[in-house]
Amino acid sequence: MISRRVAPWLRVAFSLLATAVFAVPLYLAFVNVFKESDMVQAHPLSLPRHPTLSNVTDAAQMSLVQTGLKTSAIVTAATILLVVPLGAMLAYYVSRWDSRLARATLIFFLFGLMLPQQVVLIPTTVILRKLHLMFTYWGLILNFGAYFLPFAVFVFAGFLRSISRELDEAAAIDGASTLKTFWRIVFPLMRPATASVVIVTAVWAWNDFLSPLIILGAASGVTITTGIYLAVGQYAVNYGQEFGIMFLASLPILALFLVLQRHFVSGLTGGATKG
Repeated sequence: MISRRVAPWLRVAFSLLATAVFAVPLYLAFVNVFKESDMVQAHPLSLPRHPTLSNVTDAAQMSLVQTGLKTSAIVTAATILLVVPLGAMLAYYVSRWDSRLARATLIFFLFGLMLPQQVVLIPTTVILRKLHLMFTYWGLILNFGAYFLPFAVFVFAGFLRSISRELDEAAAIDGASTLKTFWRIVFPLMRPATASVVIVTAVWAWNDFLSPLIILGAASGVTITTGIYLAVGQYAVNYGQEFGIMFLASLPILALFLVLQRHFVSGLTGGATKG
């Protein structure tokens, strides 16, 4: 057995190792943004001797990057606008109505959380092709919406446990309908959960590579993640430019997280200690 004197040092060592696993890729991605391409290849771990913004400015001028950022912004924003209202309303139904249908709906979304996205991608493309939505923005948005909706339902349902049902009863006594009670009274109280759903959905939709590559295709428009892939040359790679594209790709999501991070943790843990 590990002695009590050794155990704290092992925890510290494990924590440092886990931190290094996540920190080293971030360090490489950051320092190499400000190096010239030949320095990136020769000394990837070193700090930039002569920092330059040419990688970022060159990447920002590429039509591939501009199109990718625009497409990713449209798809991500539309996915959020689809997932948040639907997820909140479904969560309100399954958490407030104690019926077999509500419980069956919750179990149905639980199965949705268990399925990897790659497993359902081929059946999704078959359905989208039948609906004539392949190679369209709407096809990708509906794909994201269907896959991210179960997560939103569970986050909202968990948070709704911390909101008293007496508010619903008081609104009903005053003559408010169910929809009016939800949108006017309950939903404004769900801001922390909404922030969590928005951040996680945005990160998933923005960073996804396989779905845009297959559903949109290179001919119908690229997202920023597929743009990073397409910017890699067949015989040579401009590593400085690639790091510049990755830097630009991370800025919108980082900004969104900084704006909403105050509500993020409370939204995920809301209702965890209440029945």
